Amino acid sequence: MEKKAFVTKEMIEEIVKTYPTPFHIYDEKGIRENARALKEAFAWNKGYKEYFAVKATPNPYLINILREYGCGTDCSSLTELMLSDAMGLSGEDIMFSSNETPAHEFEYAAKLGATINLDDFTHIEFLEKTIGYLPKTLSCRYNPGGLFSISNNIMDNPGDAKYGFTTEQLFEGYKIMKTKGVEHFGIHAFLASNTVTNEYYPTLARTLFQLAVKLKEETGAHIKFINLSGGIGIPYRPDQEPNDIRVIGEGVRQAYEEILVPAGMDDVAIYTELGRFMMAPYGHLVTQVIHEKHTHKEYKGVDACAVNLMRPAMYGAYHHITVLGKENAPCDHKYDVVGSLCENNDKFAIDRMLPELEIGDYLAIHDTGAHGFAMGYNYNGKLKSAELLLKEDGSVQLIRRAETPKDYFATFDGLDIYEKLDFNA
Repeated sequence: MEKKAFVTKEMIEEIVKTYPTPFHIYDEKGIRENARALKEAFAWNKGYKEYFAVKATPNPYLINILREYGCGTDCSSLTELMLSDAMGLSGEDIMFSSNETPAHEFEYAAKLGATINLDDFTHIEFLEKTIGYLPKTLSCRYNPGGLFSISNNIMDNPGDAKYGFTTEQLFEGYKIMKTKGVEHFGIHAFLASNTVTNEYYPTLARTLFQLAVKLKEETGAHIKFINLSGGIGIPYRPDQEPNDIRVIGEGVRQAYEEILVPAGMDDVAIYTELGRFMMAPYGHLVTQVIHEKHTHKEYKGVDACAVNLMRPAMYGAYHHITVLGKENAPCDHKYDVVGSLCENNDKFAIDRMLPELEIGDYLAIHDTGAHGFAMGYNYNGKLKSAELLLKEDGSVQLIRRAETPKDYFATFDGLDIYEKLDFNA
């Protein structure tokens, strides 16, 4: 698969007159096309709903685009709940999936009427003590343990994950919750991350559908929804084939017809909590080459760093790079593309074959639309960049301004040092 940037050198040269690099820019057209495809892929299920994983890209401008296609939000913290509330979401439009949850976060989720997805068996009692009751609808996160495989290929290791109920705990938990007045139940599971295969969701669905039938038979619980969560990945590398969401949706439908319908469970809604799939391909981190270094290797230094995109430093993750204006030039030079942090892992690319890079070149680092800006931090006193939206009409909108030194120092409440800072430096 050829990876093409959705911006050109000419576009960026115009944008930087107003918004200097580095910045994240998002493609509205791509986001909308993808949201429509997802909605169509699961249109066969009357209750289907996508709860966008706010943690992936917590920007209300982008989330509001998804809301036009019926999406809710999946929240994992107080501030994500606050954002959803401020955007006008409440009740069944919010899924609260957290772990090691502070009491005040459960209280706020209950206040909003969010659907609470419990991560642990002990949280049943904790939630009841915290808010004084158990909601009429509750969900539980399931972890079967062991390894999760597709066609004998190990995809991930749920048994090593900190999340979820065991099988035994799930059955016991449903029985307890039912005696305490819970009337509608959900099942949630996330068993593999960033899968680039159309088989993941259908395979997971079969596991959860079979579990749902047993839970209904053994506990009498009404299963209201089954949440397939996230896990559908994207092709970060150009040699990977993208998932086909319509093929995935059809695979889940077939499993639904084979397992749930004969069990009289054709009213079960299917939920998803996609983040990466919804946004990642539609974001670029745009940065400029500002230095070069010729030592034991050939280095090209850019004005972005791991603060702007930490996945390569944290995971060794691959992000494709397009040198804007040199898309058709031969990739015949080997570089490490590096940022300015005092950390040796602050590298966007290692031994990457690229066109010849010159000072002033603009780079579009691909697939930063999810877990890009969101994972940023302030190490070395670095400041987070702006976020821009490339609108369908070709105009560019600022959807988050860049941080300033005043933002960085603003939390030193009560110290006279703030008054002595030179913000004109």
